Amino acid sequence: MTSTETNTPTVTTASGAVRGQTTDGIHSFKGIPYGAPTGGANRFMPPRKPEPRTDIREATSYGPIARQLTRDGSAAANPIDDARGAEGEDCLVLNVFTPGTNDGGKRPVMFWCHGGGFISGSGGAAYDGTNLARRGDVVVVSINHRLNGLGFLHLGDIGGPEFAQSGNAGMLDIVAALEWVRDNIAGFGGDPGNVTVFGESGGGRKTAVLMAMPAAKGLFHRAIIQSGPELRVNEGAYATQLAEAVLSELGLQPSQLDELQRLPLARIMAAQSAASAKMPSSNARGGFRPVVDGAVLPSHPFSPGAPELSADIPLLVGFNRTEATLFLAGDREAFDLDEAGLQKRVGRLFRDRAEGVLERTRALYPDGSPSDLYIAIQTGFLRYPIDSIRIAERKAAQGGAPAYHYTFEWESPARWGKLKTPHALEIPFVFDNAGLGTWSTFTRSTPEAFALAAKVSATWAAFARTGTPNCGDLPAWEPYTPASRKTMLINNESQLVADPRREERELWESLYPG
Repeated sequence: MTSTETNTPTVTTASGAVRGQTTDGIHSFKGIPYGAPTGGANRFMPPRKPEPRTDIREATSYGPIARQLTRDGSAAANPIDDARGAEGEDCLVLNVFTPGTNDGGKRPVMFWCHGGGFISGSGGAAYDGTNLARRGDVVVVSINHRLNGLGFLHLGDIGGPEFAQSGNAGMLDIVAALEWVRDNIAGFGGDPGNVTVFGESGGGRKTAVLMAMPAAKGLFHRAIIQSGPELRVNEGAYATQLAEAVLSELGLQPSQLDELQRLPLARIMAAQSAASAKMPSSNARGGFRPVVDGAVLPSHPFSPGAPELSADIPLLVGFNRTEATLFLAGDREAFDLDEAGLQKRVGRLFRDRAEGVLERTRALYPDGSPSDLYIAIQTGFLRYPIDSIRIAERKAAQGGAPAYHYTFEWESPARWGKLKTPHALEIPFVFDNAGLGTWSTFTRSTPEAFALAAKVSATWAAFARTGTPNCGDLPAWEPYTPASRKTMLINNESQLVADPRREERELWESLYPG
């Protein structure tokens, strides 16, 4: 079914018709439900399909997003996502951007998982897929799903079979959205047999987890992990301890789990915040995240090796050169350190190993300022580089579909260049959105940024189309192998390099053996 009005395209889905809008030849549909409400008796339960409708649903604005976890349980602002819907439990909605509807098109589908770890974020305006859909002739899908304890509170070892899947409910939401794509995307001009899951930060981690989930098998065919290497997730003992801490904050016993589905959402959110603040975590690990439960998630995503379940899935994985500068952006002192300040900070990170880390880093960057050295060390400490490399290694060693590895190196002119190549900077280049909203404050909408965005978005779309990132916009890109370690250094002048910064890799391998 196609609307006779060119600016109001209409597509019929399994649960009813939706009407979007057209801008510069790209059709967008926003806030489409892919699941039923998740409040009340459905809280902590696996997702259900949406109820069918007989009317035409207007799909012109972003739908509700998951409640965001803050220390006091209140609603959290997201400065990047400036056109998102209201927060709430009923957040199982998705957005579609496409060059054509009901046209028999078999375009690759690029399915975006948003960042924010497993506790915040949304698939909103920051990830507008209009330009990427146009650049690559692809269909872009972005989603919202349950987060924090609403999506990852492991009650299976406390409450028995009824709550067995609660610890991975948020990941099952993503599977439900992929099932919606399988069942409906043809009407939006997409090919359900050629779906690429991609995401940055928490979205990359979700992508890695999907690669190890039996329920996701066959629902996607390629994967891209951007600055979100997830080797391991929570195990049952830790996840159960966290769930018990939430119950304690609420004054509930294990026999009272049904009360969790009746309590006001504000109380649940506050208890989650209080409990997570008291729990031990290590280097950004721990907290609310997926759990190895033996069923929904039988094993860790990439530990000790790549998941056999997705051996046939080509993978593109990489990180940004100075990931840490985004997290340090509010720490002015970090960008103007003296020697004493450098030693103090590195001492806090590595204690008795600090002197050795500093010595080896100075050798790598003999002309680096104290702040340069600290940024390099903090980026390594966060493990984006070494864990991304390990995922490429383990995927390549599997001997199945290829792995391709990159380092994004373009430096932002923002803040007089001090941010260099922060976490998330590659996103506007991937989406061809160098001049969009908040991203323009990082790119300054320079000609160089627009030129590189055209190349990177075309490369990502080519990978979605064929399983190889070669399309002529970047140099010829060879798969990563443990022997060659071929890595694309993405910049104004990109180049494929064998084992770039080997000594730095070896430093982080020694500090984090596996």
